[in-house]
Amino acid sequence: MKSMSFAAVALAGAVALGGPAHAETVTGPAGLALAQQQNCLSCHSVSRPFMGPALHDVAARYATNNGAATYLAHKIMDGSVGTWGPVPMPANTQLTPDQAASLANWILTLK
Repeated sequence: MKSMSFAAVALAGAVALGGPAHAETVTGPAGLALAQQQNCLSCHSVSRPFMGPALHDVAARYATNNGAATYLAHKIMDGSVGTWGPVPMPANTQLTPDQAASLANWILTLK
């Protein structure tokens, strides 16, 4: 157990308590753990631009938009290009719709 990171333990706890079956239950450390597990942080950082925009900036851009979580979940699953510049975001076909919704909801909490 010593080799498990805090984020992995937090995710395991969230799953054991009934998440992420409902997208809104994944927040804080569990949301970060899901982003790490799904390799989102290979291209994104929470607080600074990297290959993709900072997740904080994504949250700030869409925070007041109705339907932002659905829109972001769609972008996460299907990918996009041109929204944040010329670098394309590939589709994340390994994610379930619930995981994409969980990630989108978590991202929106970062504003």
